[in-house]
Amino acid sequence: MKSARQIAILEIIAEKSIETQEDLADALRLRGFQVTQATVSRDIKELRLVKALAPDGSYRYATAEKGENGLNERLIRMFSETVISMVSAYNQIIVRTLPASANIAAETIDSLQWPEVLGTIAGDNTILMIVRSVEEVRPVMERLNAMIRR
Repeated sequence: MKSARQIAILEIIAEKSIETQEDLADALRLRGFQVTQATVSRDIKELRLVKALAPDGSYRYATAEKGENGLNERLIRMFSETVISMVSAYNQIIVRTLPASANIAAETIDSLQWPEVLGTIAGDNTILMIVRSVEEVRPVMERLNAMIRR
C-alpha cells in the first residue's frame, strides 16, 4: 500500500501543480487512497520532495532532482550575466567576473559536478578552475562558453 501510494504521489506531482500537502492528500483521495496529513507529510519526507519554483512563479512539490534543476538554471543564468572573460594555461582556467560575482560563478561551476573539473577557488572577481588534464581544458571552456551564450 505504501509503495503504491508513493508511486501515485510521484505521478501526481509530475502531472499537475501541487502546492500544499492538503492538495496532495485530496489528489490521493481522488485516486482511492485513504490518507491523513501526517501520512502525506511522512511520504513527502521519505520521497525527499522539495518545493520548487514553477514557471508561473508559484511553488510546487517536485523531486529533489527537479528542484536542483531549477536551482542550476538560476545559477547558470547568473553565471552568464557575470562572466567577463576566460583564459587558460596548462590545466587551469581563469574566469574573470564582475566585481563581487566570482563566488556565485564558482558555485555554478561546482554545482554542475563535471568530472573533469577538480575544483574552483574564487576571489572577488576571479576564479581559478583546475581541470583534470590539459586535454580536457578546451572542451570545458567550450561548455562554459555555451552557458554564457544561452
